Amino acid sequence: MTVSPATLLDLAQTRVWSNDSALPGYEATTLPLAPDDDGPLCATLVRRHRTETTRRAVLYVHGFVDYFFQTHVADAFAKAGWDFYALDLRRYGRSLRGGNRPNYTTNLSHYDEELSLAIDIVRREEEHDTLVLLGHSTGGLITSWYMHRGALRNDVQGLVLNSPFFDFAIPASRRIKLKVATLLGAIIPSASDPKAVSRWYGDSLLKEHHGEWTYDLRWKPLLGFPAYFGWVRAVRKVQVRLAKGLSIASPVLLLHAGSSLLAEDEWKDAYLANDIVLDVEHMKGRGPGIGRDVTLQNFPDGVHDLFLSRRSVRDDVLHSTLTWLESRFGVAANV
Repeated sequence: MTVSPATLLDLAQTRVWSNDSALPGYEATTLPLAPDDDGPLCATLVRRHRTETTRRAVLYVHGFVDYFFQTHVADAFAKAGWDFYALDLRRYGRSLRGGNRPNYTTNLSHYDEELSLAIDIVRREEEHDTLVLLGHSTGGLITSWYMHRGALRNDVQGLVLNSPFFDFAIPASRRIKLKVATLLGAIIPSASDPKAVSRWYGDSLLKEHHGEWTYDLRWKPLLGFPAYFGWVRAVRKVQVRLAKGLSIASPVLLLHAGSSLLAEDEWKDAYLANDIVLDVEHMKGRGPGIGRDVTLQNFPDGVHDLFLSRRSVRDDVLHSTLTWLESRFGVAANV
């Protein structure tokens, strides 16, 4: 759906920011979207509360079975002079409504609607001159695809990718199942694989298990959500296109763990120091082809969401990210 400039103006004049229901110190606004066959849809734009604003901002887009809860990331960007926003996509997190199929889509381009709305809000309503997208995992694939051909891509000055989902990390013996799921996605998109996500990644993050993080298990359940075949097909179509190369004009920083490890049937402490969701070789191999100015950075002992790695690693990731931003956009005036 394309939103007219007049409609955007009307929305801006009636925009309501309320206290975020999930995080103290944050505000949220609901972005109504065109409905689908499973009911009304919306996205949710979250912003870190601030007493004064800067002229530059970061817009965070989460991954699969995920939503924004990483407040330490927002704090680090704010300290460096970047206003911080996060987008919970349709059918994810704060945007999940009764009747919705969690995390479902049949086309990654559907997310253009909320991405364009969020970009317009941050750039024009919130009056920022510089905007950088920050995408994690599936959010990294979605933002890369948007920056290749999205309507407001020229309003974004940079892209940071945190372990982007450039391919499925599955052994060769299971590739035939991926192909079948992709084909079925065109015929029965609502069919799904209920065990597509290993529980060990959630165990590695959750404080009650082996991790140090607390989050809402309604929106990020330990065993994940089913992987709908329509979603699998949508992801594969963009991954195949990305493998041929994209033409992202803005500078890109691609962050990835030092190594990957295939999750098995039992817990291993090594899961705390590897990407057990994706294969970093896919990121290293395909990353340079997505734009004309791509910087790759490697972080030994990092996990899939590098910002949720052990303290020393995530501090290094944040420092490196902010240093790269400073090298490209200078130091914020109020820092």
